[in-house]
Amino acid sequence: MSVELRDLELLAATADAGSLTAAAERLYVSQPALSQRLTRLEDRLGMPLFDRTGRRLVPNAAGRRMLVAAQHVLDELGSAMRDLQELRDGHDRRVRFAAQCSTTFQWLPPVIRAFRERHPQAEVRIESVPDDAPVPALLADRIDVALVTKPDREMDRVHLTRAFDDEMVAVVPADHPWAARPYLTAPDFTDAHLILYEAYDQTRIPSTPLPLPPQARPARITTMPVITDLVIEMVAGGQGVTILPNWVAAPYADSHRLALVQIGAEPMTRTWYVATRRGPRSPLMDAFAEELTAQLATFSTFAPE
Repeated sequence: MSVELRDLELLAATADAGSLTAAAERLYVSQPALSQRLTRLEDRLGMPLFDRTGRRLVPNAAGRRMLVAAQHVLDELGSAMRDLQELRDGHDRRVRFAAQCSTTFQWLPPVIRAFRERHPQAEVRIESVPDDAPVPALLADRIDVALVTKPDREMDRVHLTRAFDDEMVAVVPADHPWAARPYLTAPDFTDAHLILYEAYDQTRIPSTPLPLPPQARPARITTMPVITDLVIEMVAGGQGVTILPNWVAAPYADSHRLALVQIGAEPMTRTWYVATRRGPRSPLMDAFAEELTAQLATFSTFAPE
């Protein structure tokens, strides 16, 4: 079974136009030729891709699935062609950025504003990366700058600049027994039901270490999509407790009647780094990394140690 680029273009054009005649005009081919191409594609796939509704061709379940792939491939190819043209012309103005395990980006607009003031022609692209793993994406040249905190086995292959430390805290309802505690220790978690981001799913390979004191053994762990509002609502509803960075949880404390409790006699912190590839980099990449480091070091929400 094979699918060619022109097959994907046929699918996208037909679904958008609603008929082979209109799609043929867009693709500058004859309607009979396009009809034959669609028939051959459906024969190779072993199923029809469109249903006829009146005079319109409407993608069926198989067609919709193929369209998802078609749009992804065509969009990525179009983006690559634009990037290559800028590279060819010596005008590559993009900086591709990804942040690890963060759903709250209130710190990002000041970074971009300051960067754009210095480099008004630059384009900052916020990228998502598979498995919340920016380091492999950096090494594969899919992104240029990353904000990382979780350890990665390839971390020694990238350049790291320390940005800030943040504190991980337990988040509980205001009337929870932990709310009156000055801090928690490992035994406190013995009977706890933790609600955590799915990145902490211990069935993953490799798994991310739980944000707990050593020897802590919670009774139950539920992992959920990386949607902070959802996790907060579960905790506020008495379904369990969670552990979040202080700066992420603090805005919800009053509105959801939550308490933030220190973990350990000494605060449990983690270090964030601005990561870039080793070796030659464009001046824009270096400028964005410098701006990111400088802004995070002074942005009051993070209050680095």
